Amino acid sequence: MGSLSTESFDEFLDSLKQAGVAISNELELRERLAEVQRWRYAFSTLASNGRPLGIRFHDHSAGGNEAQIHRAFTQFQFPESMEAAFAASLRAEH
Repeated sequence: MGSLSTESFDEFLDSLKQAGVAISNELELRERLAEVQRWRYAFSTLASNGRPLGIRFHDHSAGGNEAQIHRAFTQFQFPESMEAAFAASLRAEH
């Protein structure tokens, strides 16, 4: 039997916020992630396509937090491609 990570999406979102990332419509994001078992996949989808729901991510550090964001994505075992897409979307917001 495979092992499941005990890390929650709450911890992941909190780590992004500690890195200076603001989340618009955070309540909606948290509710949707709570409904699914594969929250990493759901987060990836909502990070890319959540605008119609008002889900947006904003970098208030103007890129000065890239190392912290990288640590969060690494700690929570996201693929590099998702981290790269997320970082690109943060840069596009400015």
